[in-house]
Amino acid sequence: MSDQITAPPREAEHAPGQSAPGSMPSAPVLPPTETETVVPTAVGDLGAIVRVPAQAAGPVPGVVLVDGSGDGDRYAWGGWPEWLAEAGSIVLRHDKPGCGGSPGHWTQQTLEDRAHETLEELRVLREHPGTAGQPVGLYGISQGGWVALLAAALKPDAVDFVICHSGPGTTPAEQERDRIGTWLRAEGHDEAAMTEAMAWVDRRFDLMRDGTTPEALLAEQQQFADRPWFGTALVPYDSEPAIAFISGMLDFDPRAVMPDVRCPVLALFGAADTLVPAHTNLRAYAEHLPSDVRHGYAVFPQANHGLFVADPVEGVDRRDQLAPAYLPTVTAFLADQTAS
Repeated sequence: MSDQITAPPREAEHAPGQSAPGSMPSAPVLPPTETETVVPTAVGDLGAIVRVPAQAAGPVPGVVLVDGSGDGDRYAWGGWPEWLAEAGSIVLRHDKPGCGGSPGHWTQQTLEDRAHETLEELRVLREHPGTAGQPVGLYGISQGGWVALLAAALKPDAVDFVICHSGPGTTPAEQERDRIGTWLRAEGHDEAAMTEAMAWVDRRFDLMRDGTTPEALLAEQQQFADRPWFGTALVPYDSEPAIAFISGMLDFDPRAVMPDVRCPVLALFGAADTLVPAHTNLRAYAEHLPSDVRHGYAVFPQANHGLFVADPVEGVDRRDQLAPAYLPTVTAFLADQTAS
């Protein structure tokens, strides 16, 4: 009798989204949703939005977005809430004080004020039923990285993880000196101009530390108004509120708070970032965070401060311009945090 090859029986066909006959119904897939809420803070209620990703019903980790420098409101986050939600999290974004119709003004805050504000936002997200029993952490972009690290150091038991996106590992004064010097060199100024410009940068920091009024500082720097480097070295030190705000954080050193951060940290940098040099700042994290196998570090080739590898182009989805490994890296880190 010859051998006979028998094909395995086919499973009964059924419509997409339906369970096979006789099987248990699958959990429904829910569409993404966004819900307005508020975050109570020292200056009043800040407007906020919670984005819940499309998912099978069940809790997932929570991520609080912590904005960088300048104005910022809950409607101006571009694709980040969507991308981070799709990476496996419920995302809360919020107004900075004085933005989006919220009270107060961010220029009147210190970094510690921002850290306490961020901890309140984290508390609100932790109370969301979609994060029940799951870790809740912070995603700090640029200056927001300082804020996220400080919040995690101030209340280690409250912050389950931190993602620092182009977050400096040096003081604001060091970071700003690096930025201005890099931008001036890229403009091609000669050595004499570079020396004069950087001498003024250092002098301006000294005046800010010594308590010189913003009005007096603005008047003094006008002596350089005819220099070819002046415009680049001026911003953002071009208004009294901005100078006062920066003076309050100038010598904050994240390396001093990193040893008190007890949660996993993912530090992400762009190799082409001209604001926060990748390797200098990554080294600060690696040397000053407590040793922890749960930490992660990544430098994305050709990526800029926003971790994009190209400038915006009309008709091109911004998501497609992210560093290719960015979303897989964040998705994997969030999956590692997920409670079983």
